[in-house]
Amino acid sequence: MFTASPTDQAKQQIGRVLAIAIRSDHRGPMIEVNQAEAYANGCLAGDHGSSVERGITLLASRQWKQVIQQLGVDLPWHTRRANLLIEADTLEHLIGKTIRIGHLRVDVKAETKPCPGIDQWQPGLRDALAIGCRGGVYGQIIDSGTIQVDDKASFA
Repeated sequence: MFTASPTDQAKQQIGRVLAIAIRSDHRGPMIEVNQAEAYANGCLAGDHGSSVERGITLLASRQWKQVIQQLGVDLPWHTRRANLLIEADTLEHLIGKTIRIGHLRVDVKAETKPCPGIDQWQPGLRDALAIGCRGGVYGQIIDSGTIQVDDKASFA
């Protein structure tokens, strides 16, 4: 039986969930929650999902800090309209991989491209998010279950 060394385990860690938000409507307000139910091939309970492949969206905390510093404003992270804020430098390296967040598995499909309407929340936000995958990534939820703040994110 193979047991991963502490070094191997550390390499598998991505970060942890700092915050969770859902939106009940396409342009509705984002509501922060401490936990949410996730549905396989769906989205988070109460969230206005867009497709099976885009059931959940993730944003890296460090990249969000870069965005608000570039814009010179203090905006809540969910202005980006992502579901999860992950304590990480970047998430771009996750594209095409399966990750585990708490008890869930998520197939990370692609970069979340900022939509044209996002500038309604803050002028220049779309351009700031378009740099280096700062808008985060999206993925397909593989397992149903509960996700909560402080859940660890790692490679599956």
